[in-house]
Amino acid sequence: MSLQTSLSGFLGAIAASATLIVSATDAQAEALTFTDIAGREVTLPEMPDKIILGEGRMMYAISAVTDGNPFEKIVGWNNDLILYDPDGFRKFEGVFPEDTARMINFGNPYAGDFSIEAVLESEADLVLLESGSLFKAQETGLIEKLDSAGVQVAFIDFRRNATENVVPSLLALGRILGEEKRAAEFIDFYIAQMRKVTNIVDAIPAEERPLVVVENAAGWQVDFCCWSFGPYNYGRFVELAGGTNYASTLANAYSVTLNLEGVIEADPTHFVATGANWAEFKPEVTSVLLGYEADDEGNQKRIQALAARAGFADLDAVKNGNYHVIFHQFYNSPYHFVAIQQLAKWFHPDDFEDLDPWETFTELHERFLPFEPSGTFWMSAPAAK
Repeated sequence: MSLQTSLSGFLGAIAASATLIVSATDAQAEALTFTDIAGREVTLPEMPDKIILGEGRMMYAISAVTDGNPFEKIVGWNNDLILYDPDGFRKFEGVFPEDTARMINFGNPYAGDFSIEAVLESEADLVLLESGSLFKAQETGLIEKLDSAGVQVAFIDFRRNATENVVPSLLALGRILGEEKRAAEFIDFYIAQMRKVTNIVDAIPAEERPLVVVENAAGWQVDFCCWSFGPYNYGRFVELAGGTNYASTLANAYSVTLNLEGVIEADPTHFVATGANWAEFKPEVTSVLLGYEADDEGNQKRIQALAARAGFADLDAVKNGNYHVIFHQFYNSPYHFVAIQQLAKWFHPDDFEDLDPWETFTELHERFLPFEPSGTFWMSAPAAK
């Protein structure tokens, strides 16, 4: 199947899959039965009111589909939101200080610091996990242990097959949280924003799609190149935005390790790195610290330093001002349509001259999020002299 064909069927496919994701039981009006992203049927005797998040960054999605306090039914999480997106955490903290303060840190669900006893003490009804961790959950016996303790597990996905699973995951969250109407409103917004790109990209022939290298978490490991994505996550975002993802030509895998010599030989038209405020967790990072509290002056120095790394200065992307950095955390949230719009604007500026991703980002906050936008979420290095 060609990329153009897959783009044409993309939104129709997720809409069709959405009809299969949830079904209420007739026999028990107050019970909740649905099929999660891992294909598992999950039945709760009643609507859950105490939920544990396997990843704190699931709050990105929960806040978008909740008309009110998104923490109302959340008793705790893994504290990755605090560690890897402290800017975002402080946005939530500013609006919901008491709720963020009461969050229990249950730790990594697949590590020794995750306590089943603590889960039972919290009287949780449901644990939400990322579908990409299904094997880990099975291998560690987590699902079986929680099930034996009377706690249900459900999987959602905004990371691995993000664009394919976003609508079913949002529908599932809407059912779980009792926010079906709000979830439907956000899904309509999501599809409309995606179509602003896909409707145009469908008509762009393969030979006009620039070669793009994505570097996952540039600067996380100093003097290392490069982690990337195959046709998943940001790799898929590149393809939907009208680019040719270099790592997809090497492997059909979620994570692909690139060789710098291979990158130099490929000489991509665009180089896209991801960045976020990781400096509070890992001070030695040389990443561009994008986010709600971004310092543009400091980040300009950081992006130019990344573009000037050994071997990078000779890339056409660097010479032509096409070395870009974009917010890493778009990669595991339903807001990835903002990233796809910005990528499309970089790759095909003439076709997307009238598209304003920051306007989209602002509307997202005004309509669906409990705080206002601020900061910087993407930038480009100036053309090398």
